[in-house]
Amino acid sequence: MRVLVLAVGRMKSAEGELAARYLKRAAQAGRNIGIRAIEIVEIKESRAKDAERRKLEESIALANVIPDGAALVILDERGEALGSGAFAERLAQWRDGGVSTLVFAIGGADGIAESLRSRTRTTLSFGNATWPHQLVRIMLLEQLYRAVTILSGHPYHRE
Repeated sequence: MRVLVLAVGRMKSAEGELAARYLKRAAQAGRNIGIRAIEIVEIKESRAKDAERRKLEESIALANVIPDGAALVILDERGEALGSGAFAERLAQWRDGGVSTLVFAIGGADGIAESLRSRTRTTLSFGNATWPHQLVRIMLLEQLYRAVTILSGHPYHRE
């Protein structure tokens, strides 16, 4: 299975280093459990003055890079909150269920348009708080790393 993280906006240096560290760890560990690649695609932030227009433009840009047949997961504060073990189980279900490409989409500051939301398989949350999209990317990469280590049989200290 291939995992794509589509994210609106560019990472700053300190956050980018942390994201790169988790991406590298997750990609290396993921190969052992059938995840052949974990990639990040950055989408340019819209410069539209109106928030709804920005959201629509960014969502169109996200939609344009989603491969045909991919399973889409949107990150949003109104989504389902999963613990790390449950996230690992869900990742295994997607992998074992024949999903060839799993896409996680992280919108910009204004969120994701309904036109893209309607295409999603799952909406996930990292809690009720609103997080900056750069931090959501880091948290997602960390959870992917944690999930692949759990699925690899490494003991999870919370169980």
